[in-house]
Amino acid sequence: MKLRVENAVGIIGAGLAGSEAAWHLAEQGIGVDLYEMRPTKMTEAHRGSSCAELVCSNSFKSLNLENAHGLLKEELRLQKSLILDSAERFSLPAGQALAVDREPFSAHISSSLENHSLITIKREEIEDIEAILSRYKRVLIATGPLTSESLSKNLERLLGTNHLSFYDAIAPVVDAESIDRNIVFRASRYGKGEADYLNCPMNERQYETFVTEVSRAEKVELHSFEDIRPFEGCLPIEVMVERGKDTLRYGPMKPVGLEHPETGEKFHAVVQLRQENAAASLYNLVGFQTKMSWGFQKKVFRMIPGLENAEFVRLGSIHRNTFINSPKVLTPRLHLKKHPRIFMAGQIIGVEGYIESTAMGLCAAKQIASDLMNRDQQVPDPDTMCGALIRYITQSDPEHFQPMNANFGLLDPPEKKMSKSLRKAWFSERALKTLKDSLPVEPMRSPFNTSQAEQQMSEKAGQDAA
Repeated sequence: MKLRVENAVGIIGAGLAGSEAAWHLAEQGIGVDLYEMRPTKMTEAHRGSSCAELVCSNSFKSLNLENAHGLLKEELRLQKSLILDSAERFSLPAGQALAVDREPFSAHISSSLENHSLITIKREEIEDIEAILSRYKRVLIATGPLTSESLSKNLERLLGTNHLSFYDAIAPVVDAESIDRNIVFRASRYGKGEADYLNCPMNERQYETFVTEVSRAEKVELHSFEDIRPFEGCLPIEVMVERGKDTLRYGPMKPVGLEHPETGEKFHAVVQLRQENAAASLYNLVGFQTKMSWGFQKKVFRMIPGLENAEFVRLGSIHRNTFINSPKVLTPRLHLKKHPRIFMAGQIIGVEGYIESTAMGLCAAKQIASDLMNRDQQVPDPDTMCGALIRYITQSDPEHFQPMNANFGLLDPPEKKMSKSLRKAWFSERALKTLKDSLPVEPMRSPFNTSQAEQQMSEKAGQDAA
């Protein structure tokens, strides 16, 4: 029989993360009040009042286990995710991707939550976190990228003004293996300190061609509520190009002090790559935040010497997105370091994407349940995609922290070398075995996906042997 814990948890925000967390807690026998300000107060992007409304794309990305998003879905399936189950129930034809019929999807989740005996949905805006904390044993903040102004101000006071951001100015991130090391060289400016940066050199002709293509590239139109006037320290590269053809080479592409360490050659411009994670499997393009469309980003950035075959695990963007500096303020258990009864989940903690937000809601709910039911709950192992995301958002460099989506570059690589396709299947096999070993009981197996990694490993091994 499940333990019933009344008036235990207050969840602020009925998006994907909040809805997932509410369902998981209630299924554990824990009473939840789920607060959603819509329709009393609408955000600038939402159109209705349903829980888990999808405001952008209706795609949950790949189902393939050789894709990080496919792995993350399988991890959620094994943990009985309401959001994933609903997405598959109302899926649309989309090849290897999971596309969702958004209105019945949200309606089903809303109905499931409303009809659960341990969930009460309260339609009101929360403006004071400490006040609501006095009414519950634990509070989960899952208000998403469009957190209301009043709650944002309250959160700023709680965290400190330096630990809350309101706009993403994200630079692209590339897979380290796709960087051409015959062209790119490692060096620090003026030879000072460790050679922590990879440098992509350009001559004058290459630079001028690059600038021309940036100016011609298709730009993403912002929403009317995203009237972003960029501050000078974080200008989009296309804005810098508009100010003059040499602006970039006096800014993020400044070549001064970056002679080639072996030949002493000087360059007209240099694009610097900074290590993104501890495993050095990911590098970001320093200062390359942009509003260019994703297709044009790939085309233009592959003009950079050494990045001709770059694989992008994240592309650049600038948009409104409220998120906290998680490495500074959040523990791996997803509660605030200074306020251990306050948990956070979803995009507000620095993950990008529908399924990533859902995963963080489920992980936070597990930690809250373990607190209230006095049982041990380990932080997800970083060999899993859930655990790797948590490691990224809590252990990244807080001075350069930016939101991230699921990708295999977040996982620790295998000790022995293997082909890229085999390695992807290996990542999934390791993650799912690690997760299954940590679950208290064997969950129902998916009829088509759960053993996919093992099957793919076997197929790849046969191909390699042939």
